[in-house]
Amino acid sequence: MKLNITPMPNGQLAKVEMTNPDFFRLLGEQGIRNLISDHYNLLKKSNISNLFPQDEIAFEQAKLHSSDFFIQVLGGHPYFNENRGNPMLRKRHQPFKITADARITWLECYQEILPKLKIPENLIISFWNYLDSFSMMMVNTAN
Repeated sequence: MKLNITPMPNGQLAKVEMTNPDFFRLLGEQGIRNLISDHYNLLKKSNISNLFPQDEIAFEQAKLHSSDFFIQVLGGHPYFNENRGNPMLRKRHQPFKITADARITWLECYQEILPKLKIPENLIISFWNYLDSFSMMMVNTAN
C-alpha cells in the first residue's frame, strides 16, 4: 500500500480531499478513537513530542479532542463542536511551531499504523489522502 507524503506546495493551500464515508462506517467511533490513541502514542515517542502535552491527563485530553474532531469530520456525531465549538484548527494550533518537517513526522506515524487496520485498502488510502492534504494547512512556520 502506497501512502506517499505530498511535498508542501509553494504559497498555496492544498485542496483537502474528504474521506470516503465507508471509512467511518466500518471503523465506527471506537475504531477512530483507537486509531487516534495509537497515533498519539507514536507521536509521544517522536521527535515532535514537545508539541503535545507532557502531563498524562492533558495528553489523554488531547487524544479525546482529536478523536472527537475526526469522528465529526468523518461523518459521525459532532462531539467536537458540542464540546469545543467550531474547530478553527489553524487558529487553535497557532501557538505551536508546526514546520513542514513536523508535518512529515505526524504523517509518518500514520504511515506506521494505517496499514494495520482491517478494512479495505481503498478506504485507508481515502483517509490518507485527507490526512496528507489536511496536514498542509496546519504548517504555520518555516523553521
